[in-house]
Amino acid sequence: MNNSELYTSARLSPLSLTYYARCLANGNYTVKLYFAEIVFRDNRSFYSLGRRIFDVYIQEQLVLKDFDIENAAQGVDKAIVREFKAVVRNKVLLIRFHWAGKGTTAVPQRGTYGPLISAISVEADFSPPGNGKKKILIGVGAAVSVLFLVFMILGILWWKGYIGSKISREKELRGLDLQTGFFTYRQIKAATDNFDAANKIGEGSFGSVYKGILLDGTIIAVKKLSSRSKQGNREFVTEIGMISALQHPNLVKLYGCCIEGNQLFLVYEYMENNSLARALFGSDEHRLTFDWPMRQKICVGIARGMAFMHEESTLKIVHRDIKSTNVLLDRDLNPKISDFGLAKLDEEENTHISTRVAGTIGYMAPEYALWGYLTYKADVYSFGVVALEIVAGMNNMKYRPNENYFCLLDWALVLQQRGNLMELVDPKLVSEFNKEEAVRMIKVALLCTNPSPALRPKMSAVVSMLEGRTVVHENGMDPSIYGNELRLRALKDQYGQILQLPMSPNETDSLIHSSNATWIGSSTSTQDLYSINLDSR
Repeated sequence: MNNSELYTSARLSPLSLTYYARCLANGNYTVKLYFAEIVFRDNRSFYSLGRRIFDVYIQEQLVLKDFDIENAAQGVDKAIVREFKAVVRNKVLLIRFHWAGKGTTAVPQRGTYGPLISAISVEADFSPPGNGKKKILIGVGAAVSVLFLVFMILGILWWKGYIGSKISREKELRGLDLQTGFFTYRQIKAATDNFDAANKIGEGSFGSVYKGILLDGTIIAVKKLSSRSKQGNREFVTEIGMISALQHPNLVKLYGCCIEGNQLFLVYEYMENNSLARALFGSDEHRLTFDWPMRQKICVGIARGMAFMHEESTLKIVHRDIKSTNVLLDRDLNPKISDFGLAKLDEEENTHISTRVAGTIGYMAPEYALWGYLTYKADVYSFGVVALEIVAGMNNMKYRPNENYFCLLDWALVLQQRGNLMELVDPKLVSEFNKEEAVRMIKVALLCTNPSPALRPKMSAVVSMLEGRTVVHENGMDPSIYGNELRLRALKDQYGQILQLPMSPNETDSLIHSSNATWIGSSTSTQDLYSINLDSR
């Protein structure tokens, strides 16, 4: 084959490519890697914006770090060969190309940014004894050809989503620079006492959640993803990478994961006080008594966690399902945002993302619920609803003072027009609360729930307002406009239909169950992490 023909095509992967040459004679080999950038063409078009940077390992030794084909070859469509020496000691030669999270990730299109290789050649630096040289070369050639064919078939099947094995998942996860650990199935099984039903603390669409205790005494929450889950290999890797990249005091910490056959497990820190929803308006048995300073602390903590996701983290994330059941409380009642199953990574070139609607009625912003228009401001709207719930101690979708009002937010807008915001404050607080902070929190909540996303503040501004460092601008919104506009009427009608659905007594009494009934097209349950079983300890 002409050398120029080697560069007319190439193999490409979004994460990693791994080659095995088996049945080799032990000894020294010369490995040549043939590269040419044939995807990101330098034609001053959109395709010229891409930058491909990856690492190369031979026999698990890093031989090329942050390799950029275009820079090394001094241009695109130009061949470059890198030669290395390798020692084979166990008759196997391993060559791996791995994307380490650098370069572009979505330009010119998703999946084009990973490692790329045009050809590989392997030559022995020794002469095998006797007349077996020819047979060995034939055997090696046949083995390499068969392996190449097998990898091509498996690669196509994997790319199409027909297969997803433990090996590929594990290699992808271990190849990523995750700030998490890996657990064995034996460790998980021992920690949960063989998944004892007494340790079950939740049930979601992706599987069950168990409480567990590690050998060092660390209490954990184990999310067991069921085989029925549609969360495939790529989605699992994405979720792990996303959560592990988010490290903040007000976000639930991911300790690690476990892969055993088709079973997938996520290991989180355990939250002793369950969810904010249960603590605020759960049953009398589980409801906690919050004074005003604690409510202020929780509200500010949630805002800080969201500001980190939106503005401070390397990965900018729209959560899409901020609500009181997805805010967990630790032993000291510090709030931590959980359940990133619906989260969307922000693509920097987009000012908005049009996507399939998935979330919880009562917390979704109107523009997202009706038109799928998703920005950070959708999360800001959801936060405003949660802030009102914290002030009032009421569930937004359960509080209807009379037939003229369909939710807590509707009632809050009326009280604002009447100049009587104090009537919204939880009566359990009596007069033992900071009136100035309470009014400020309500005004911030109403500002966050403005029907126009452009008029909602950023979460960093919300934190500043809640802490009293900046002035809260008046909302000035007419509740009649709010209540009669088309998009709000649509939500009213949909909620009214849900309320007419037959429900069992248990579902009627349980805020968590009734909240589950209000989902639209969701890929994740409201309780993926915590906690369907309110009687669990």
